[in-house]
Amino acid sequence: MQKAAQRIPGIDLLRGLCIVAVVLHHTNLRIRFNQSSFGKLLSPAADHILFWSGYYGVIVFFVISGFLITTWSLKRWGVLRQLSLRQFYQMRFARIAPCLLGLLLILIILDRAGVPRFTINTQHTSLGRALLAALTFHVNWLEAHTGYLPANWDVLWSLSVEEVFYVFFPLLCVLLRKQAFIIGLLCCFVLIGPFARVQTQNQLWADYGYLSCMDGIALGCLAAIFAAQIRLSRKANLALRIAGSLFCVFIVVFRSAAGRLGLYKPSMNVTILNLGTAFLLIALQQRFEEKSAADVSLTNSTAQGVRSAAHALWRSAGFLRWFGRNSYEVYLTHMFVIWPVVIAFQHFQWSINLAPLLFLATTIMAGIVGYAVARFYSEPLNRRLRSLWLPQKKAVAAEG
Repeated sequence: MQKAAQRIPGIDLLRGLCIVAVVLHHTNLRIRFNQSSFGKLLSPAADHILFWSGYYGVIVFFVISGFLITTWSLKRWGVLRQLSLRQFYQMRFARIAPCLLGLLLILIILDRAGVPRFTINTQHTSLGRALLAALTFHVNWLEAHTGYLPANWDVLWSLSVEEVFYVFFPLLCVLLRKQAFIIGLLCCFVLIGPFARVQTQNQLWADYGYLSCMDGIALGCLAAIFAAQIRLSRKANLALRIAGSLFCVFIVVFRSAAGRLGLYKPSMNVTILNLGTAFLLIALQQRFEEKSAADVSLTNSTAQGVRSAAHALWRSAGFLRWFGRNSYEVYLTHMFVIWPVVIAFQHFQWSINLAPLLFLATTIMAGIVGYAVARFYSEPLNRRLRSLWLPQKKAVAAEG
């Protein structure tokens, strides 16, 4: 995780929106918000936007991951062909392994203790098989063939996609060497993605498959290469932010319109969301790097008023940026918060009209647990591992 001064707040905000969407979605699967009095006031479209956007959140995470890791690699080594395999894998291990291994240890204990909702159904697979899948990054493949694992295991499907990509990404960069070849290969992933999502009869594999999701990571990598080499003017940056926002809003918010245009059948809704996210990341990265430039077109009084309003709006989004800074830890641990809330809701037969309070409390607690894990466990181990492997250099962690 980057230090606060090195982070891009806009990207943290985007990650925060995504992880909150995941938490709300997984809560809503078990406590239906639309059955509450308040929920009935929401239109079906609003209900889908708020509580059925978890998959879209993960898709956006893939693009952000590819963008951040490629940006980090370019800043560290200058060009991808000079990437150090050893250091890349060490940094990736330092970021991913502490939280993953801690999670798996807890899940093993809960499974062996027979705790409901945490115990693997042995009619489908075994604990050892699930553990092997988690450690070798093919939970997505296992679930496609045997069915869903318990929810705390299921979240590892996306990590499986990412880490398989990052096993081969540095190897291909070093072997291909020429940037044109690297870009060409990444473009192949982008083109293959929609076909991989529709050319299968297994719906779970269509959503969770490697090639079904790697187009987002590849597009993030391409966006990082573009951002590092081509400097946008202020107007072009604004245009890219507007275009990226419109693409994302169209897919996430105006789903019925996307359906009428026939975007779901060829899976172009995911591709458009990936592209919109990539546009936003390029613009946010370059705008952040140029943030010291003042808008000379405004008078001092006008500029001050605009900045004050923008600052107030930005501060109001601090809660989401806080989520974004701890999104990996929140993602891996949020089901430990959701299940106790769901169990209490069912056991005490609480009124469904408490859903707004329960959803808010669950989201806040998921953020607190994720922050605590990052602050006191995964980040200290991350820094410790980096200091051991790179004692002579300032080790900057790759985000994903």
